[in-house]
This record gives sequence, C-alpha cells and structure tokens, in this order.
Amino acid sequence: MINSSKQSDIIFDGECNLCNGVVGWLMKFAPKDIFHFVPFQSPKGQALLKSKGYPTKQLETVILIDEKGWHTHSDGFLKIISKIPKWRLVAALLAFIPRIIRDSIYNLASKNRVKWFGQSNICTINFK
Repeated sequence: MINSSKQSDIIFDGECNLCNGVVGWLMKFAPKDIFHFVPFQSPKGQALLKSKGYPTKQLETVILIDEKGWHTHSDGFLKIISKIPKWRLVAALLAFIPRIIRDSIYNLASKNRVKWFGQSNICTINFK
C-alpha cells in the first residue's frame, strides 16, 4: 500500500503537539507536494497501519512511506529531512551517528513527547 505517486506519505500522531509542530514546519519548509501527511487517527492512517501490522491505538514513531518502503524511528526522520534540499547535509551528518544512539534519543523523545509538549484535540491536518 505504498503511495504510487512521487509524493511520500508521513504517518504521524495528529494529537501530539510535537508531531503537529514538526508537520507544520515541514509544510512551511519542504518543497510543495513532496509529502502527504496522514494522521494515524484518520481512516487512511488506520488502514495503512493495519496493512503492515502496526498497532492502531497508539503511534510510537513517525513513519515515512516512500518508493523504497516504510521507514521508522530515527531512520524515518532522517529520510524525511533529507528530502528537503536545505536539510540534506544535516541529515547526512546525523546519519553518521550510530543508529542505536539515534534511536535511543528518538525513543526517549517519543515516550515523553506528550509529557514534554502536550496533547491537542486539533490536528494540523484536517482529516475528519
């Protein structure tokens, strides 16, 4: 169920303030029509997660779906920012950090994102 266009799908938590902030930043700085944002709470998000056996009640990672497959955790985030021309070098430099370290930091932020940044009833993307 990979998006057949050149546009990459990004599945994110539409009720997380950090996630919504990152999506807002991407909408401002990423080239137009490069990403299609999919809140995991939406019908499309739920269908995509089910198709790959991911939990549908809670999302612990951003997921990038592109022509090469599904990318999660720090790899997914780095692949997302590497698609933005001005951020490719940053993504390439961060990729030199071993994945176990990157994912440890990513997982710490993921587990604490609601505590640190709060939760919202309003998603950046209108999906209802």
